[in-house]
Amino acid sequence: MEGPEAFAGLDLRVGRIVRAESNPEARKPSYKLWVDFGPLGERTSSAQLTHLYGADELVGRQVIAAMNLGSRRIAGFTSEVLVLGLPDAEGRVVLLRPERDVPLGGRVY
Repeated sequence: MEGPEAFAGLDLRVGRIVRAESNPEARKPSYKLWVDFGPLGERTSSAQLTHLYGADELVGRQVIAAMNLGSRRIAGFTSEVLVLGLPDAEGRVVLLRPERDVPLGGRVY
């Protein structure tokens, strides 16, 4: 599937990180995240964000996440959503987020 139909199949939503902690069981340094999607509830995510972000500075941040990719077990932790990011010049993950606060659970279009 290509074009607008493929994009329409993705469920990208805005959420707010409410809790972040290191995942010592992960092979690559990562955080366990708990993300509030407002009316859609709280979901978990495993994210390799340790190079640019401390756990404390992640809490309260709005992020964009793919909601409908299914759950995966990563280093003993269930990751229910994929928090989206982009690589910087050194390949470190930079979070993709709204430029202003928006209502939680809002769909990207």
